[in-house]
This record gives sequence, structure tokens and C-alpha cells, in this order.
Amino acid sequence: MRVRIQPTSQVDETAELGDGTTVWDLAQIREQAHLGRSCIIGRGAYVGPGVRIGDNVKLQNHALVYEPAVLGDGVFVGPAVVLTNDFYPRSVDPTGKQKRDGDWEPVGVEVLEGASLGARSVCVAPVRVGRWALVAAGAVVTRDVPDFALVAGVPARRIGWVGRAGVRLRERAGEPGVWECPNTGVLHDEKDGTLFERG
Repeated sequence: MRVRIQPTSQVDETAELGDGTTVWDLAQIREQAHLGRSCIIGRGAYVGPGVRIGDNVKLQNHALVYEPAVLGDGVFVGPAVVLTNDFYPRSVDPTGKQKRDGDWEPVGVEVLEGASLGARSVCVAPVRVGRWALVAAGAVVTRDVPDFALVAGVPARRIGWVGRAGVRLRERAGEPGVWECPNTGVLHDEKDGTLFERG
């Protein structure tokens, strides 16, 4: 396998791309970014300086991943998703002077293994999206998302649970707190607002 980079994309020479990664037209990968193996970076996507991306990650067209974001293995970032990095965004300081690097402190979004961010969703840093969680299209995430949580809305709130297949879990009849994936049959236990996959 090898890295495939379209000629219209911009990949900084200090960026590291893992074996089998593909970078499509007009995408930009900035300095010191690190992408794992077999990633797909869609048309017009942006990966900021120093961003860390695991293996088998998909960034769909026009997704914007600003530093210092960290994406775990198997993360899906839908079309036009935005991961912000400034908790107090301003173009200028209180005196009217334009802000430059070093005039503000970037904060990041962390997306853990297997999680998915639906089209046009926004994660407002600093937030953490848990393992195998699913953020609905158009949602605005302003607080941490638990593992396996299904969140939607503005601001995003948990509306259910999902399993590794991304399908909404069903609570088993007569077994409160026991959730089952209708696709895989895998069981999960809910305790104090946290979901645990049975091993």
C-alpha cells in the first residue's frame, strides 16, 4: 500500500501520513499533522497544524478539524463538520489590535475510537466525544458526550444509546438498564448514566 495524494491538495512536507491514506482534491493538511494508516481525507477538508488522527479515519468533504484536535481510530467525520479550537473567539484584542499566533490559547476537541460526527455538526472546544458515540447531523456539541451516546439538537443532548454498529439500542423488556443492539445482539448495561458494553 502507499499514500495517495491528489495534485490539487496541499500537504505540508512535515505532515506524516500513514500507509494507505488518501487525500482528495483541494484538501489541506498542515504542518506537523499526523494521520494514521488507511485514512480518507475528502475534497476540501482541512486538518490543522499538529492535529493527531488515528487509523481508518474518514473525513468527508469540507470537514474542518482545527488544532489541537485528536481523533481516535475508526472515527467518522461527516461532510462540513467543524471542530472548533477557540473558547473565546475574537479577531482583535480589547485594544483593537488584531490577534496573531501566541495571542490566544487553542483548546481542542477529542473524538474517541469509533465515534461518528454527522453532517454539519459542530463540536465547540473543549469537548470530548466518547467511544462509539453518534452525534446527529446538525447538532452542536457544547459538553462531553458519553461512550455509546446518541446526541442531537442545539445544544446537543442525549436522546438514546447506540452500539458499535451505529444502530440505536433497544431496552430489553423486563430488564431495566439492559440495552441490546438489534443488528448484532450485543448487550450493554446502563449504570448512573453510563453505558458499558458486555465483554
